[in-house]
Amino acid sequence: MNSWQDSYAGRRVAVTGGLGFLGSNLAHALAWAGAEVTVLDALVRGCGGKRENLEGAARHCRVVQTDIGDPEETAGAVEDCDIVFNLAGEISHGRSMTEPERDGEINTAAQLRFLGLLAHMRPGIRVVYAGTRQVYGVPLSLPVDEDHPIDPVDFNGIHKYAATMYHMLYSRLGQLDAAVLRLSNVYGPRMALDVPGQGFLGVFLRQALLGEDLGVYQPGDQLRDPIFVDDAVDAFLAAGAVPTLPARSFNLGGGQALRLDEIATTIAQAAGTESRVCPLEFPQRAKAFDIGSYVADWSRARRLLDWRPRTDFATGVERTLAFYRDHWETYLPASGALCTVAQGQ
Repeated sequence: MNSWQDSYAGRRVAVTGGLGFLGSNLAHALAWAGAEVTVLDALVRGCGGKRENLEGAARHCRVVQTDIGDPEETAGAVEDCDIVFNLAGEISHGRSMTEPERDGEINTAAQLRFLGLLAHMRPGIRVVYAGTRQVYGVPLSLPVDEDHPIDPVDFNGIHKYAATMYHMLYSRLGQLDAAVLRLSNVYGPRMALDVPGQGFLGVFLRQALLGEDLGVYQPGDQLRDPIFVDDAVDAFLAAGAVPTLPARSFNLGGGQALRLDEIATTIAQAAGTESRVCPLEFPQRAKAFDIGSYVADWSRARRLLDWRPRTDFATGVERTLAFYRDHWETYLPASGALCTVAQGQ
């Protein structure tokens, strides 16, 4: 039993980006724990939100389709909240390089307006923000802890770091009580497999389910530590429930340092289709914002939040594939190709 389970019964909780992949899984967990859940999501095209993601939990959640960057539209949805889980945003590194102003509006300007609204309406409220390991850029050493220098290599990392600092500044001013969880590659049920730019794991899962070959950018030895979505959700719930935050930022990781070719092989074998793992030349356009290998040092979260990843990658992949087989029509439309994304995502 999770230590946070009893912390949310009857609590009024808002989840921004709650129709997206991670946000919807968090909304499900909160509803199951007895919270009064308000989901805010603008359903921005290309960000992966689906109303179907709340299937099974929708009657326990109030859904407000709104842009968090519009205070007038958002105020009524958060005016009586006890906790805010702030997961709204764009995650595509590649798209941020071609459309930096769009990324800046979604990940930075809208966040500043939203946090200003919370500080005015709900001073001191706990806010748990979905940050990213991309703020660190190319790691100087592995594993990466929270003291690693900040040096993002793409606009997404820059904009997400700006939003991180807004959370930190409002907390130093005593107007918010924020924690930032820096995520590695999260995977699991409700990923938007039909939307480009949502990360290489979604591409691999879709290709394997459809029996297509999984192309791995060479040399294929880049390390990642994928984190199963249920484990990521547990970290958010822990950060929201702890009475006093002992730190403001926490790195999260999956607990296993895996090569990209190992990740692809595990997914292809688990799918049981005709998929093979094939080498691909690393495209020049992606090298500009590739970070090489990344593995998180999540010892601070273990020490201060009593959190650790509990799902090994092979088990997480099996559970993920089973979900998509059961929900094929929703997440794997019959037509349309998914664009390849950089495997640094």
